[in-house]
Amino acid sequence: MAATYVKEDLPPVLDSTSEQPPLFDGTTRLYISYICPFAQRVWIARNYKGLQDKIKLVPINLQNRPSWYKEKVYPENKVPSLDHNNKIIGESLDLLKYLEINFEGPTLLPNDPSKQKFAEELLSYTDKFNGTVYTSFKGDPVKDSGSSFDYLETALHKFDDGPFFLGQFSLVDIAYIPFVERFQIFFKDVFKYDITEGRPKLAAWIEEFNKIDAYTHTKIDPKELVEGYKKRFLAQ
Repeated sequence: MAATYVKEDLPPVLDSTSEQPPLFDGTTRLYISYICPFAQRVWIARNYKGLQDKIKLVPINLQNRPSWYKEKVYPENKVPSLDHNNKIIGESLDLLKYLEINFEGPTLLPNDPSKQKFAEELLSYTDKFNGTVYTSFKGDPVKDSGSSFDYLETALHKFDDGPFFLGQFSLVDIAYIPFVERFQIFFKDVFKYDITEGRPKLAAWIEEFNKIDAYTHTKIDPKELVEGYKKRFLAQ
């Protein structure tokens, strides 16, 4: 069960005119973008584990990034990254596991070896899932992405002790939801297609997710998402 979620006032976004926050001063900082699905993964985990007071959000404007972020914080110049224990850690899937190992709060990975094995299988598929669906926007989106959404539907049948991929809520669910959220919005608005059609497990999974405050307070504005994706993927 999630830690009690306390809604927070989100800090302002930092851009090229903003001063750099202190580095390695003992405060744990999570650098994110409010619109980035990779950063959203770690943001959700932070919230779910009740770490709002332990991990400070530092939102970055990806279209107008502060030069100090690349030069002094994270040379890869991507989000998310975490300033913790005098080091910077990046990559969203690595950070999900890092939070699980290094911070308190509800567990996001079960002890069951069979579930841990399936978790690794599902996590290793995330890049292929995302890539296939994004590529489908340039062709026949419904047909070309179908196998990817079917994969999730099949995976959700694996364990019957809950509505999530491993039965109970886990970091696997967190790894997928930011992208499924965006794909559901975009397919429905632009291609007039419901990705949950004929996929009852996927529909139930999304429905359960929308009951989790730690997630719902990180969701992107649908209109902003659609306009951004149209420019990015459909512009001629």
